[in-house]
Amino acid sequence: MHNTFGTLFTLTTFGESHGVAIGGIIDGMPPGIDIDTDFIQSELNRRRPGQSKITTARKEKDKVELLSGIFQGKSTGAPIGFIVQNKNQRSKDYEKIRNLFRPSHADYTYYKKYGIRDYRGGGRSSARITLARVVAGALAKLVLKKYGIIIRAYTSQVGTICLDRDYKKYDLKKIEENEVRCPDPLKAQEMKALIEQMKKEGDTIGGVITCVIQGCPVGLGEPEFGKLHAQLGAAMLTINAVKGFEYGEGFAGTAWRGSEQNDHFIASPKEDGTGEKTISTHTNHSGGIQGGLSNGEDIYFRVAFKPVATLLMEQKTVDIDGKEAKLEVRGRHDPCVLPRAVPIVESMAAMTILDALLMFNSEKM
Repeated sequence: MHNTFGTLFTLTTFGESHGVAIGGIIDGMPPGIDIDTDFIQSELNRRRPGQSKITTARKEKDKVELLSGIFQGKSTGAPIGFIVQNKNQRSKDYEKIRNLFRPSHADYTYYKKYGIRDYRGGGRSSARITLARVVAGALAKLVLKKYGIIIRAYTSQVGTICLDRDYKKYDLKKIEENEVRCPDPLKAQEMKALIEQMKKEGDTIGGVITCVIQGCPVGLGEPEFGKLHAQLGAAMLTINAVKGFEYGEGFAGTAWRGSEQNDHFIASPKEDGTGEKTISTHTNHSGGIQGGLSNGEDIYFRVAFKPVATLLMEQKTVDIDGKEAKLEVRGRHDPCVLPRAVPIVESMAAMTILDALLMFNSEKM
């Protein structure tokens, strides 16, 4: 099951970076959901290579073909199969390094585990495989929309250039207004300039993506080993180049006192005029999750991405026989993965929340 994600809403992926196609099978999609194919394609377009000067120059339309599980524009409840064909591979760029292990890539570990080396763009370990997650995430978003659950992610740090940790200080509707996908236009310009500098030098840079989930009901998650933040963290750590995950105040909150960090409960009348009260918290340092369960407040977390491992400069390495060698990579690569990773973070969050929501609803039946 190492190619399958989820419990009730599942995604099984297949394909390689330079193979014929990448695709997946989604099982557990609720029936009767309107399938907006334009929306699914627009989500893929956000992840697509070649979309700006600060991303890889590989040109792929990434046109998704939905093969099953849909009839007259609605999901049937049957598995949804899909493929996205690879059209612009340049495997010849990797011929000269077929016997070399690229620093900080999965070349060595995959070779030792499976005994065979697919050197074409990283094969199965390539970040291109994540496009299958974006398709599944788009479908998950279509379901979550019915429940009023909205998920937005954005670039909050590139190198040392970072936004304030408080997402409420920004208009998240502006995320798509610049190439970096940063809601602060001025910071976005600084980030873009840094990425362009890295590209010019043949180097790369990392950063942080912040994600906000709004509209979750109280009680998503399981109380012991299936805590919601653990599920989200596990999902994020499956994304290529991710090195860390924190939710709520995270590591910064360790320097606070308990009296500063505790979220006090407040009650206010519901708007339906019944006289009942709804309970919420005055602050949200917990990040919308307490005891491993969602508490109805905004869920927010941060995901750390390392610099892309492929550098367009000479590096030292060894070959399959352990002989020292020099590696010089050619090809088309991202100087910073963050702008294209934003929709991937959203997709993994959407699949995780939908899976938890389906579990929650089944437990209430």
